[in-house]
Amino acid sequence: MERVILDTGILYALLDKSDKWHQKAVASIQKRQFNLIITDTVLPEICYLINKYLGKEYELAVLNSVLKKEIKVEMLLFSDFKRIVEILTKYKEMNIGFVDASVVAIAERMKIKKLFTTDRRHFSKIKPVHCRHFELLP
Repeated sequence: MERVILDTGILYALLDKSDKWHQKAVASIQKRQFNLIITDTVLPEICYLINKYLGKEYELAVLNSVLKKEIKVEMLLFSDFKRIVEILTKYKEMNIGFVDASVVAIAERMKIKKLFTTDRRHFSKIKPVHCRHFELLP
């Protein structure tokens, strides 16, 4: 199975049927077999958002998906912080945040080329060190 890293926006879209990305995201997940990976920085961000806007049952669904190993949580390593600072510095005029920079750093470390994201504005402009560009899904 292909490995793909999900950012907060797409994970939220998968859960919220009213989100404009929902149908496309669900169809893309159903069409392919992926090993779904999120960063440990995405987890608290998505839990906060879904608890606030969708409710506790959605937050518990995400956490249960992690417990069942349907979604893998990749932890930041101390060595990732150097790359995060480089990304934040290089792309500071784009106002990329820590969470997005951590997604990039972990994707690079794991040599993952596919990002499942709604954030085309940032991720399409970042040049990863392990490939020419990220393949953005859906």
